[in-house]
Amino acid sequence: MINEKKKKQTPSIDEWLKEAKTDPAALQEGMFLVHNGVVRQTPKAKVRQGIDDGSLVKGLEFAYNAEKVEAAIAETYKMDGIFHVRVWLNEGQLELGDDIMYVLIGGDIRPHVIDALQFLVGKIKTECVTEIEQKM
Repeated sequence: MINEKKKKQTPSIDEWLKEAKTDPAALQEGMFLVHNGVVRQTPKAKVRQGIDDGSLVKGLEFAYNAEKVEAAIAETYKMDGIFHVRVWLNEGQLELGDDIMYVLIGGDIRPHVIDALQFLVGKIKTECVTEIEQKM
């Protein structure tokens, strides 16, 4: 098992957006995007690589490296037109439908915000987290 921690309380995206819009940088932002990753029943190998071993996911052990996440956030802030970044990651034993992560990006124009969201979620998934699917 990765850790014995229990899953966390899910944040309020409404509150996140209210806070983001009161920041002085909000005057430069024309768009916010939210990513909400959840535990799905279909294994990652099937979705990403088309490998179907007939199994289904029943749960997920999830952990992350906070320093790497902070570094990824700092890198995202260096991208063109990005003024707001917020990340929440769950941890511990997660069940189907549980929230894995929330990411909020605020920036000036749609292409910049979309690029930043793609970059940050990709970096978190490939460099900052450990996910172990439990299958049935």
